[in-house]
Amino acid sequence: MRHEQPLRILVACLALALAAALAPASAQTAADTMQQVRDSARKDKRAFVEQQLKLDEAQAKAFWPLYERYQKELLAINRRSTVAVVDYVNVQDRLTDGAAGQLLRELTAIDTDRAKLKEAYLKRFLKVLPGKQVARYYQLENKIQAVQEYDSTSQIPLVK
Repeated sequence: MRHEQPLRILVACLALALAAALAPASAQTAADTMQQVRDSARKDKRAFVEQQLKLDEAQAKAFWPLYERYQKELLAINRRSTVAVVDYVNVQDRLTDGAAGQLLRELTAIDTDRAKLKEAYLKRFLKVLPGKQVARYYQLENKIQAVQEYDSTSQIPLVK
């Protein structure tokens, strides 16, 4: 367990370094890119990922079943997050310190479970795709998650 945090930091640093290294010189502004991610992911996330990865036939055959399993597990985690947020919104005016602590523990557990899922699937994705393509896929997932989190958290009132 003591090694999980340094591993997460290393993975995050590598992701940032890869993002910088893989960014095209004529990149759009970050806001334009995120709006494009938001629009595309809302329409059809799989189609968006497919368009961005450009897998050959053999890669696609190995990747898409793994992608579907990952998405199913990710959806279960994201649903837990939605339930926690809805629970908070339903009691926000009556939120106690104890309930706030419980909510924070649940949200932290959800973040941990999401990170564990990413880590577990990283090994699997690297078995079926080259590292740069896996890095690109994880970048796409991170951007989609960031947009979804921004959209949802911007609607949640701060704790009083």
